[in-house]
Amino acid sequence: MAAKYVTELGTVVIEDEVIARAAGMAALECYGVVGMAQTNVKDGIAQLLTGDTLTKGIKVQSSDEGVTIEFHIIVEYGTNISTIADNLMSNVKYSVKEMVGVEVLDVNVFVEGIRTEKP
Repeated sequence: MAAKYVTELGTVVIEDEVIARAAGMAALECYGVVGMAQTNVKDGIAQLLTGDTLTKGIKVQSSDEGVTIEFHIIVEYGTNISTIADNLMSNVKYSVKEMVGVEVLDVNVFVEGIRTEKP
């Protein structure tokens, strides 16, 4: 389902993929977030996603009231996870509202891994 705006001039449809990409860019700006994670269900190993595959670690659910965004992230070792999550939630809510114009109802964060080594 996509977000829709109906005006007197016509209808604007914003796909969930666009919202996910905007949310992903906002999340990567947060200190301590290394990247999005895609969990391999078979063996339970989280893979770091970058670039074009970034949105595979983000799930967007649209409704008439707004969107709910779910993140699966990998964080940097030695950082406070609750602070990272709080920062990510507020940054994504603000950025998506400003960039896309869609109300963000909820941001759910799942920490899938911790990066311990330097890139």
